[in-house]
Amino acid sequence: MMQKTEIANTEQISFEDFKNDVLNDYRIARLSRECSLLGRREVLTGKAKFGIFGDGKEVPQLAMAKAFKNGDFRSGYYRDQTFMMAIDELSPQQFFAGLYGHNNIEIEPMSAGRQMGGHFATHSLDEDGKWKNLTTQKNSSSDISPTAGQMPRLLGLAQASKIYRNVKSLENFTNFSDKGNEVSWGTIGNASTSEGLFFETINAAGVLQVPMVMSVWDDEYGISVHAKHQTTKESISEILKGFQKENDTKGYEIFVVNGWDYVQLMDVYNKAGKIAREQHIPVLIHVKELTQPQGHSTSGSHERYKSTERLQWEEDFDCITQMRKWVLEFELQDENGNILKLIDSEEELLDIEKQAKKQVSQAKRDAWTVYTNEIKAEVTIAVTLLDVIAKKSNNGSFITKYRNDLASVTEPIRKDILIATRKSLRYLKDEDFIEKKTLQKFIKDIIDNAAVNFSTHLVSETTFSPQKIVSEAPKYTPKKNLVDARVIMRDNFDAIFNKYPEALIFGEDAGYIGDVNQGLEGLQEKYGELRVSDTGIREATILGQGIGMAMRGLRPIAEIQYLDYLLYALQIMSDDLATLRYRTFGKQKAPLIVRTRGHRLEGIWHSGSPMGGIINNVRGIHVLVPRNMTKAAGFYNTLLEGDDPALVIECLNGYRLKEELPTNLGEFKTPIGVVETIKEGTDITVISYGSTLRIVSEVAKELTQVGIDIEIIDAQSLLPFDLNHDTVKSIAKTNRLLVIDEDVPGGASAYLLQEIIENQNGYKYLDSKPQTLTAKAHRPAYGTDGDYFSKPSAEDIFEKIYAIMSEANPNKYKSLY
Repeated sequence: MMQKTEIANTEQISFEDFKNDVLNDYRIARLSRECSLLGRREVLTGKAKFGIFGDGKEVPQLAMAKAFKNGDFRSGYYRDQTFMMAIDELSPQQFFAGLYGHNNIEIEPMSAGRQMGGHFATHSLDEDGKWKNLTTQKNSSSDISPTAGQMPRLLGLAQASKIYRNVKSLENFTNFSDKGNEVSWGTIGNASTSEGLFFETINAAGVLQVPMVMSVWDDEYGISVHAKHQTTKESISEILKGFQKENDTKGYEIFVVNGWDYVQLMDVYNKAGKIAREQHIPVLIHVKELTQPQGHSTSGSHERYKSTERLQWEEDFDCITQMRKWVLEFELQDENGNILKLIDSEEELLDIEKQAKKQVSQAKRDAWTVYTNEIKAEVTIAVTLLDVIAKKSNNGSFITKYRNDLASVTEPIRKDILIATRKSLRYLKDEDFIEKKTLQKFIKDIIDNAAVNFSTHLVSETTFSPQKIVSEAPKYTPKKNLVDARVIMRDNFDAIFNKYPEALIFGEDAGYIGDVNQGLEGLQEKYGELRVSDTGIREATILGQGIGMAMRGLRPIAEIQYLDYLLYALQIMSDDLATLRYRTFGKQKAPLIVRTRGHRLEGIWHSGSPMGGIINNVRGIHVLVPRNMTKAAGFYNTLLEGDDPALVIECLNGYRLKEELPTNLGEFKTPIGVVETIKEGTDITVISYGSTLRIVSEVAKELTQVGIDIEIIDAQSLLPFDLNHDTVKSIAKTNRLLVIDEDVPGGASAYLLQEIIENQNGYKYLDSKPQTLTAKAHRPAYGTDGDYFSKPSAEDIFEKIYAIMSEANPNKYKSLY
């Protein structure tokens, strides 16, 4: 059969090369499909916990891989296994290692077993935590499961190319970009385009005009729910037509292509990559008529919700089936009249398919063998040890039972080993012989290794950790130079942008007017609109811009105008930024600084104090609460020398207060995880942070009038808190503790209390009950009276401290009420 075939390619290749290329694509597609099929079986037999696979999406992912160049980044979702195989960043054995959760980064390089299979990443950092040359490798940012959660980060990955192309001072950052020629490729399932994060990102990318290619894999379903319940007009490309670029307007190029059409897919992806790479125009590719041969995941069957006709169509239009048919039918006449074919007979394809089955089956066995052999070796040690112990112990019969239970487990995990050994250890509590000590060490070694495998890399453990940055005090002129505190912020940011060409800041009102508090006054004019820029009202993608750019070697500072608005972006901070280093076993990082302001604000939506919710959702991000602008500026200087993400919460009511202007701007550094005693005292330790400290300091003067001398500690840093345990040293002196916080009861105050009483063992030194003074359980009501009756007031603080002292010495401190 003769047919006109166009394979778009900027380079001329021989027919033999073309043939080899096509057949290799088919080989990869078959490998990937076999992984999906066998992977599902591994879950159903119980060897793996859960499976979500890329079957049905193989051919479009091959096309995407063809257009994907060194230096490019992917920000996708959990069905892109074929793409990862096509760029040679995922082998079948690694696929199964991920399915089994093998906690070895060399064997399971995506996450060392910390994420379920289907979540892909490449390594941006070397063994020392230093950046690799990202332009010489194909890059995948680490996936997350929350639907559409990959979208904000994608925006930042793409924006980095725009920054590198247009900011001249970055010309030497050649390990991160080649003149901004990198494209960021996003993937998402069609149902997930219903999420707000998708639309927010699409709009922002259109405004910014960044080199982003967004692929929507459309198989008409979101789990069991049909597209008619998901998307207006049942088509994301139809409803986004208004984004289509016209003439000189900003916008998108939009392509629609069938997911089973190998030829058209290759053409579309080649064009899309070229447009985005050369012109920095975002592109949307709606890949339709895809299938999902095994249904959504291993947790359900698609036969329950798809009609017989639909299931038959999916079988007929399976993308691999259609590619196979095309390969079989392909004929091309050359200039000499010769008929060129991709294969001489179907046997060649059958051989490819047979080899794929064989390779995947072997990869599965090898992955399982490597995974289980380590554990079985430990089982052997444990069983042998329990044998000996059972003979020596007076409780040998009980220990023998645990030994036999462990020995009978056909597919053991380390949990089984520890259940048997730790329960056996209980029967040895009154006995003492050498094998008991051996058992104790054996258990401890497994637990210690588990701590490395499962609990490391939450924050930087490299020499670049901001916790290791040596602090440096502000320096001043002999004659005090008092200025509005916002001037300190402005001039320190000026020093930062001069010192770090890779630093940039962006947010609502951050650019033209220099932020609402004038902390960036005049800096856009000095450093340009790309480095000091305004954004739309879209907090989630402001965070995403920062994450993506930080992953590409820039040092972004993302402004969230007020602390309460952070809730719009909290999901992205929690699920993506806070977990990035952890979920990649330290192989990726995003040292983003999030700048905001809060404390002592008024009203339900502008209370400035939802700290408990924040700190308990963003473990993996440093949360810093400076009491003034000098401390805040010092934190920025520290963070920029380190490589961790952080949230810096400035005091909104502190910008117009007077502070002394340091002379070493950009250089002085506030230490992270260190408290500061701002007033020494003998009667009670009072700890707080932010603007509330000013109220506490005023109350301290009033308390001296009634003979109470308080010691005031500024927490400064909530995550981490007081690494040197200085608070407990204060309690050892005063024997009393009060934590004051403007958050709700059980919020940040409860966190601080646990840190001090439990982790620092502060309970040992207390003569009175440790107490907290917080805001009311509701959000603050509006107005000055609303604030007074909602958050701790000066009178509340005075009376709380007085009551504690009255309980300790009622004769000296008569009850006020």
